[in-house]
Amino acid sequence: MTFRLRVVLAALVFSLVVFPNARPSAFAVAKASADDLRRLEADFMKAAAEKGADGYMSYYAEDAVEVPNGEVFIQGKSEIAKTMGFLNDKNNQLTWTPVGADMSASGDLGYTYGTFEFSSKDKDGKAVVAHGKYTSIWKKQKDGSWKVVLDMGNSSPSPKP
Repeated sequence: MTFRLRVVLAALVFSLVVFPNARPSAFAVAKASADDLRRLEADFMKAAAEKGADGYMSYYAEDAVEVPNGEVFIQGKSEIAKTMGFLNDKNNQLTWTPVGADMSASGDLGYTYGTFEFSSKDKDGKAVVAHGKYTSIWKKQKDGSWKVVLDMGNSSPSPKP
């Protein structure tokens, strides 16, 4: 082995030992951003509109917690799903708009918050609209997907025109 090659190899080994986390950007793994969470929210709402409760629940983690307005915690996806059947009624429509979102520095936990509107019909067939606020905490799962691990909402007065 030539002297020059030995020097290059020694420098390479030295740099790998001294700078173990220095990697070219081609090796960097892209982290999720707040914009990714906003896109997830849009997909989440679309799934709920198209597939009802099944679409809605497809965005929940198995160990999710729901914090309903004025009610006790609901723990576990299967227990939460028992309360979401109203989404299968075509007279009901739940829409929401993220107002803010943020992502942890590690890129595996984030949150969204915003407003929601729930349209339905009362027992006489008259349209009823409820408004509120929500917060959802999202966690990256082992398979790389993102799921809601905590969701809460509470009612608000109707927005002023």
